[in-house]
Amino acid sequence: MITDISQLDPSKHYTYADYLTWQFDEVVELIRGKVFRMSPAPGTSHQLLSGNLFSLIHQYLKGKDCWVFAAPFDVRLPLPAEEHRVEKTDTIVQPDISVICDPAKLDDRGCEGAPDWIIEILSKSTAARDLTEKYALYEQAGVREYWVVHPNDGTLLAYRLNEAGAFQLIRQTPFVKGDRVPVGVFPGFEVAMEEVLG
Repeated sequence: MITDISQLDPSKHYTYADYLTWQFDEVVELIRGKVFRMSPAPGTSHQLLSGNLFSLIHQYLKGKDCWVFAAPFDVRLPLPAEEHRVEKTDTIVQPDISVICDPAKLDDRGCEGAPDWIIEILSKSTAARDLTEKYALYEQAGVREYWVVHPNDGTLLAYRLNEAGAFQLIRQTPFVKGDRVPVGVFPGFEVAMEEVLG
């Protein structure tokens, strides 16, 4: 029985079936079978941004058939090359914010399949992974919209999945205070950067 993360072999390929047997409290992600520790408890600015975004989205979704979830929340991503069987899934991520509009993807363990919209708030320990590995992962899994918020410089990058299945920036320059960010998955919904940054 695995009761401490130190018992895991970093060279081994793990699956969701393994993940379900682990008995430690530490939150981890499993990306293509490799285990990654989540960053230590998020700092104040991270928590404020996450709370602001969650609140704005939650308010907008009232009365709609979509749901917003904040980390920790297991998102299992069976990738196109895999059989669509949970026990074969080797990728479980913990996005800061996930929006899901297909109730069939939700169960008591979280979400199986690509959320419609994912938001990651960068921290020093996760920035490289969020901008490279997770970017590629979310694109391949078919996440329709991906936002990356930079707390330190107060900017936001917004990507949408195009018809070719590739992420494309909504605009080439980052969104900053004073801007309103259009939400592609919900036409007509815009998020004011002032409300995000507080």
